[in-house]
Amino acid sequence: MTVSALPTYDAEKLGGLLAALPDVDSVELKLTVPHADQRTVARRMGIDSIDAVIRQAVFVDDRDLGLSAAGVVVRARRTQRKSGDVTVKLRPMLPGDVPAGLRDLPGFKVEIDASPTGFTCSASLTASVADKKVKALINGDRKLMDVLDDAQRALLADRMPEGVHLDDLRVLGPVHLLKCKFSPEGFSRPMTAELWLLPNGRILELSTKCHPREAFQTAAEAKVFMADHGVDLGAPQELKTASAMASLTGANA
Repeated sequence: MTVSALPTYDAEKLGGLLAALPDVDSVELKLTVPHADQRTVARRMGIDSIDAVIRQAVFVDDRDLGLSAAGVVVRARRTQRKSGDVTVKLRPMLPGDVPAGLRDLPGFKVEIDASPTGFTCSASLTASVADKKVKALINGDRKLMDVLDDAQRALLADRMPEGVHLDDLRVLGPVHLLKCKFSPEGFSRPMTAELWLLPNGRILELSTKCHPREAFQTAAEAKVFMADHGVDLGAPQELKTASAMASLTGANA
């Protein structure tokens, strides 16, 4: 829902996006809403918090966020009344740079996240995990290696940056969030609203997914729809994961 600004990317960004699109699995268009506008936008778009699902997420990194700085994000989540999951994400990661064999693994995908300020292509490997295992990780009763599957362990080991060791890694969080899927009147695609409750504030992100070949059409439609509902498309954008990790690092110091 974000990518409404795609058509206005400069030539270099647009060229990079066009080159990546044919080989990605999906495109997610995202937009963060300024704090002062969140209640108004939610009301105008018909977002009902009663329909939201509660999630709990943690990230795993060292004290200096060395994994994140090297383009590796490790995240574990619990979801209300569902199994948990754990993800190892590499970014940026263009389709042509994906290591051999990864694309054939269950739970692997290459996706473009786009917003009015730019886009990032990433690769991720996600595995379903029993909720009790994720809970144990969060509570400090299990180590990360006990929660990852074999393919994720191998991927993390291959991407571990110099100077960062497994013993340095710690759980950052948890952060609680509300995820609400909705179908706004006047927009042809389902959308998702995520409200992240961070130690230093909250982030409201609106998003919609589409097939790569539909990215520009969806972006154009989203731009018109958002503007008609009072969303400031020129507002500064918050990087959800980066903001959360920075906030949690301070909170857990």
